[in-house]
Amino acid sequence: METLIYDCVQSSLRHFLPRNAIFLCERLCAEFPSELNLQLLASCYLNNNQAYCAYHILKGTQLAQSHYLFAVACLQMDLYSEAEAALCPTNESTAEVPNGAAGHYLLGLIYRYTDRRKSAVDHFKQALSIDPLLWAAYEELCILGAAEEANDVFGEAAALCIQQQYVHQNLQTVNEDNGIVSCKTIGLDDSSARQMRHSHGNLREIPYNHHGAVIGGVPGGQPLNCGSSLYSTPSPMISQLSAAAPPPLFRKEQPNPNTLGGEGSPRSVVNSTVQAPRRKFVDEGKLRKVSGRLFADSGPRRSTRLAAEMAAGTNSNTTHIGANGTSHSSTKYLGGFSSSSRLSSAQVRSVTLRKGGSWASESFEEGRRSEAFDDARLDTTATTSVASSSGDDRAVEQERTIMPMTGVTASCSRGISGVLEVLRLLRTLGEGYRLSCMYRCQDALDVYQKLSSKQYNTGWVLSQVGKAYFEMVDYLESEHAFTLARRASPYSLEGMDIYSTVLFHLKEEMKLSYLAQDLISTDRLAPQSWCAMGNCYSLQKDHETALKNFQRAVNLNSTFAYAHTLCGHEYVALEDYENGIKSYQSALRIDTRHYNSWYGLGMIYLRQEKFEFAEHHFRKAYQINPRSSVIMCYLGTSLHALKRSEEALEMIDKAILADKKNPLPMYQKANILVSLERYDEALADLEELKEYAPRESSVYAMMGRIYKRRNMHDKAMLHFGLALDLKPSTADVASIKSAIEKLHVPDDIDEDL
Repeated sequence: METLIYDCVQSSLRHFLPRNAIFLCERLCAEFPSELNLQLLASCYLNNNQAYCAYHILKGTQLAQSHYLFAVACLQMDLYSEAEAALCPTNESTAEVPNGAAGHYLLGLIYRYTDRRKSAVDHFKQALSIDPLLWAAYEELCILGAAEEANDVFGEAAALCIQQQYVHQNLQTVNEDNGIVSCKTIGLDDSSARQMRHSHGNLREIPYNHHGAVIGGVPGGQPLNCGSSLYSTPSPMISQLSAAAPPPLFRKEQPNPNTLGGEGSPRSVVNSTVQAPRRKFVDEGKLRKVSGRLFADSGPRRSTRLAAEMAAGTNSNTTHIGANGTSHSSTKYLGGFSSSSRLSSAQVRSVTLRKGGSWASESFEEGRRSEAFDDARLDTTATTSVASSSGDDRAVEQERTIMPMTGVTASCSRGISGVLEVLRLLRTLGEGYRLSCMYRCQDALDVYQKLSSKQYNTGWVLSQVGKAYFEMVDYLESEHAFTLARRASPYSLEGMDIYSTVLFHLKEEMKLSYLAQDLISTDRLAPQSWCAMGNCYSLQKDHETALKNFQRAVNLNSTFAYAHTLCGHEYVALEDYENGIKSYQSALRIDTRHYNSWYGLGMIYLRQEKFEFAEHHFRKAYQINPRSSVIMCYLGTSLHALKRSEEALEMIDKAILADKKNPLPMYQKANILVSLERYDEALADLEELKEYAPRESSVYAMMGRIYKRRNMHDKAMLHFGLALDLKPSTADVASIKSAIEKLHVPDDIDEDL
């Protein structure tokens, strides 16, 4: 009953029927209460986005896997202290983090969100050292500005680590395939099958420990009781919750004809008792019921059966293979193999092994020698039984052992090339992402260009390209990249918050409105959707409605830093500086490298004429993103306000070199030069600026004021008129008209400018 319900729960999860899985799993837990079954129920609830249910189910549990699932639930509920306590119990300082790389990754997230950067970096690096393919950990390191070069992270050490894991998994599969024959011969009771299934099947959706440690279920050293009755179904409660495995049991008993389903032999019993302790996991597809029993009269392995069929046409001395895989007659060859054909087959397989790859072959052969030694040591009756068997029996056993080895070796060879290809791809993607997070955007774009067309034209890569152009203030190219990203992955919301901001800056009201509605229809519960909607209202100057939409994004995902920043921008637009500061600070608590919030705080203090605070926050933003001409420009403005004009001019010159298309630094430089009464230099810069921004009214207005100071009234009047023709803002119109009225009246320079 327990196995049947368990299978139904897993089938429901595979077919994305979480409600059915929850219902059946509740029945399972009621009938067979165990912590492992509670883990399965909690996983069902997590799959159904009901973290609070998993939280209450797993609270107070003991197993490591339970702690991991409990931490996942806590993280989704923003209960960071409880999640940390589950993964790192204070009273167990030496305990390992459950689930290896995945557990360290969760801890890194917890430390990041609780503003403990160093600990977060340590755990993300630990996760990568365990599992080099855990891309999310490298992504977090890039965001924190602590990532090493991708060539170092995804280099030779990573390849060796993955290859060792690959070989370990393949060897484990071979051990399973070899061990399951013996267990099939004698039969598994429902309790043993359930224990093995607990130790393997119910954890496949959850990241596992790459060290090979058992995460939950039966301890790795516990043997399978292959010789117990088929009809006894004791509750697995005791074996599941035991802290240590019982000692191996090797019973020398006679086989039961009912369980063997054919002629038994002492040798079959020996094989079952020796190989069963090495057997750790059983594949789900091999757990089946036939005539009310588990593993009844199993036939020969597929490889042996195929060989028998091939040889049947050429060798008349063939035989029918018994259900337990042993010969019924010493005068007949198993599977129709002659002794010469058996020898040639073994030789061919031996050659194949040597060609497979040195590290794989050595590791595999080493493992086989180790197993052979253990088999010989575990039970002395094995030697006697094997000696009493026929030479044909020995040859068949060699076939059964060698044939899986060939497949594993070929698989390992393919795995090596696959590992190198994957790491090569990750090196390119990782280096591009790292450079992008360091705001070396042009370098990042150059790296992404090295990708194949298949990889480059994916939604994620094109979104990263769009973000890079956005940071370079090249909004047209950014829009083009994001348009291609939407075309490649119309269902993906990656980078759509930035795309909406690009359309905001381009004042593409129609495109922005369409994007916002499209994202809302795609996923109403995604923060990116509501950020796009907020930008749409902000472009229409409806700042209150925009703020509500940004707050909706924050409520949906409190760790979405950009939504907090956009809230701050709207508060500033509404001149609610106090709440604006709070929003920016909330964003920085989530991501200290979110330079937009440092910049926003600097703008608030600049408006409040708190120039020391403004300079501090602009400098923090500049340290994070030293290539932004806008940040450099406002940092120079703050320095100028602090009477540090030479430093200000030096910073403004850097801003101009960083982006010659940005008119703001050149305008601010002219303003500083006017305050220093260096009018000729200021006019030269403004004349050059007119080439980049020919329709900017403020440029002509400033030139008019300079000509007025130099008593060149005709030119001053001309430029004031040009400024008015370009339809400036209402405040600028009033200022320009006032300057025209006082054209022939000497004014104080500081008041005018």
